[in-house]
Amino acid sequence: MYKLWSLAWVFALLSLVAVGGGTAVLPEMERLVVHQFHWMGDQQFRDIYSLGQVAPGPNMLMVMVIGYRLAGAAGAAVVGVAFFLPDCILTFFANRLWYRLSQSRWRTALQRGLAPVAIGLMLSGTYALARLSITNFMGLSIAAVTFGILSWRRVNPLLLISAGGLAYLIFIIR
Repeated sequence: MYKLWSLAWVFALLSLVAVGGGTAVLPEMERLVVHQFHWMGDQQFRDIYSLGQVAPGPNMLMVMVIGYRLAGAAGAAVVGVAFFLPDCILTFFANRLWYRLSQSRWRTALQRGLAPVAIGLMLSGTYALARLSITNFMGLSIAAVTFGILSWRRVNPLLLISAGGLAYLIFIIR
């Protein structure tokens, strides 16, 4: 029962700081789940995140997999409610206020101030994932080439993911 309360508390707090989407909260989630509470290792966290990326639907459903891994079906339910409900309630009321303040200078100032915060949090999430995922020179090379291609051309990311996975398999099996 204590673990369920801990899961609820941790994921409810993460929900409230997820400004800019789920990727923004990944570094803190990884710090809490892996390093502070030691609920799982880096590899397990990376695997669950990868599963969330390839599964259909919102990628942050991965939090329910973490809950399931730690406390079974009850853990998945508790984490799902704790992670998504506070954010939904906050969004509902913020949206109502946002609509009422549509002509206010405060709204414009808040919007302009939160944009860099959201971008910074997303970059932090990207860095945390790169730190977990790039473990050798081959991974670094694939990440650099993928970044270069996406910066230079508009290419379907699915093609790059497939090519990166194939390249990794070819060079690792050799």
